Formats: sequence, C-alpha cells, structure tokens
Amino acid sequence: MSSTASPLRFFRAQVTAITDLTPSFRRFTFGGPDLADYGDPGFDQRVKVVFPTKTVGLDAMPSGDDWYTEWREMAEDERPPFRTYTTRSVRNDVCEVDIDMVAHDVIGPASAWISRAVVGDEVLILAPTTAHTGVSYGIDFVPPANTESLLLAGDETAAPAIAVILEQLPREARGVVVLEMPHREDVEYLPRHPGFEYRVSARGDGRRHAHLVTAVEQAAARLAPAGRGAEVEEIDVDTDILWEVPRTAKGGAALKSATLYSWLAGEASAIKSMRRDLVAGHGVDRRAVAFMGYWRLGKAEN
Repeated sequence: MSSTASPLRFFRAQVTAITDLTPSFRRFTFGGPDLADYGDPGFDQRVKVVFPTKTVGLDAMPSGDDWYTEWREMAEDERPPFRTYTTRSVRNDVCEVDIDMVAHDVIGPASAWISRAVVGDEVLILAPTTAHTGVSYGIDFVPPANTESLLLAGDETAAPAIAVILEQLPREARGVVVLEMPHREDVEYLPRHPGFEYRVSARGDGRRHAHLVTAVEQAAARLAPAGRGAEVEEIDVDTDILWEVPRTAKGGAALKSATLYSWLAGEASAIKSMRRDLVAGHGVDRRAVAFMGYWRLGKAEN
C-alpha cells in the first residue's frame, strides 16, 4: 500500500454490518484499523471499491501510483473487478465507513458480491486520505460561490451522491431534486432538505428515464434563465465518456455566480438528453452544468 501521507490510496476494509435501507439500497459498513486516515472531503466524493471473486483475490490488485495502467495490462481473467461508489459517511474515531450500494439482479461481479456478501468479507477501497487538502478530484459537485438555485437529478445510481449533497448543503440552499427509482419504497431513501422540492418517482414497470427526463425539462423551464441556448458538443455515448464538471469545462474556474447550477448523473443516454435540454434548450451556461454518465445500458462500467 502507499504511504498514509499520500492524498489517495487503497484501504483494506472488512464488512462489519449490512443494512437493507429500501428494496434497492443496501448499506455496507466497513471497518478496520486501516480506515483511521480515510478522508472525507465531502459532497459526492467518488471512490473505487475492489471486489474479490471466486478466482481472483484482493492481493492481485495493483496499488502503486500507476495502478490503473498496471490493471489494464493484466489478463482480463486475472483482474480484480472494481466499481465506482460514493462515500456515504466516515467515522474516523471508530475506523468505520458507510457506502450505500444498489442491490439488483446479479448481472456482474459487483452485483454478485452485493447479493452474497456477509459480515467479515473484505474489499479494497481507493479513496482520499485525511492528508488530502483542497478540492478533491473525485468531487463533481462544485457550484459557484453565488448560486441562486440547484438542480440535482439522476437515477438510483446517483441517489447516494445526491443524499450526501443534500445532507451537507446549508439550510438556506434552494433547488429541486429529480430522481427516478426502481421501486415505490425507494422514494424514502433520500434525506429531507427544507429548501428543496422533491420530484422523486418509482419506475416500476414504466419506461426507463421517462420521469427523469420530463421532470428535469419542467424544472429547467422554471429555474433556468431565459435566453438563447448555447451550442452543445454532441458526444457518442457508445464510444466516448460522457463526463464534464465545471472545473474541467473551458473557463469553468472563472464562473463566479450562476442563476442555476445543475448536477446530473446516471445512465449516459438520459444524461446526454438532459444536458442538451439545459444548455441548448434553456440557455444554461455549460460551465454551470456538471454531468456524469455513470453507466450505459448493456455495458459494464468501472
């Protein structure tokens, strides 16, 4: 493992508790002395969870500074699988970390692990350390200092990140949450914020993204400033990564205020549609739209 002075490293952790929050959300509490310096920069901090399989153990995971290149160069059947999640909460005093994961039908190594995991199982978590300072690269919610309204939208894969954002925003923050969940009981997953309107719906047997795209369009029409739309660079979600946050968008660091700041995450084709509507349809400055295509229908994502 890397030195604890590093701002980012792999932590070895053991499952200490499993809590079913709703039909689709399962909270894994991880513990162990290695988590004493697990960092919590806040908001939607992304981390990587490495899962063991029946044939590949955790010790096979490269852990140096160039770990991803080394992992890519390994034979596919020798690679430990990993997926991206959000740190839900950190309790350094007792060396515990909570990560909420979506429980669904087994379609890959992550969902298989989620379905069969028991207390005592181990994982590796690539996360910031307490030595980290400044804005974390793994945080995509970076609104301008002066923002009138916030629009947080996504599917169930975005729900844990939205939950942390809502918990950490000041009470005077204002905005709209649009979320599409698999089941009616999942609607209660999100914490309540007094300044936000909640447009959360269960997908059930309905068409995927129908509620999400429509509700975002309605919210944008109300919250977005009137004006000409901006030109949007079209992205082929089948071949390219749909991911841009204001600090990486051209000129994003210079954006000091925004009437509306939007954070969109979930399945790539839906995010592409919502981003186009906000920027090209409603004239929202593209520097005030963070959009993350977390996954793509029919494709496994790391």
